[in-house]
Amino acid sequence: MMDVKPEDLLEVGVVIGIHGLRGDVKIRPLPTGGLALPGAREVYLKDSNDLLVAYKAVRSSQHKQNILLRLAGMENLAAAESLVGASIWMAKAELPELDDEQYYWSDLEGLEVVDQQQGVLGRVAGMFATAAHDILEVDSPAGEILIPAIEPFLVRVDRDTEQLHVNLPEGLVPEADQ
Repeated sequence: MMDVKPEDLLEVGVVIGIHGLRGDVKIRPLPTGGLALPGAREVYLKDSNDLLVAYKAVRSSQHKQNILLRLAGMENLAAAESLVGASIWMAKAELPELDDEQYYWSDLEGLEVVDQQQGVLGRVAGMFATAAHDILEVDSPAGEILIPAIEPFLVRVDRDTEQLHVNLPEGLVPEADQ
């Protein structure tokens, strides 16, 4: 396990509990974490003291909306219980390659958001998951805009111009104060 810098990592989930008698940790994946965690070979857990600890992933599986992960050295209930609440990180270099139409959260952060009708709206500032789909948070002069991260709202990502092109319905964007 090599030393990694925080900027080389992407947060992919949070340990929300344990599952079974062998100490599998139950992880609620963050947006795009569900794409990365199933193939994880090594993960980093950050505790409440911001301490990062590397673990070898022995086994992973999907469990409802969550992911179960067995970590080397944590194969019993007592050891795994101490991990509840920790955030899960992966090295960006270890993330699986995605299809052309899929993106990790870190790929979208900071992109300028351009609507087909209204022009530039602001920049992608955050992302969170709901039961239905992920939501992009956009900081704009008119205030925060929440955009469902699904078709038909997201049109395309232009990496050359660092823009996310969207097609939003009327009324989704708050009116700026005149």
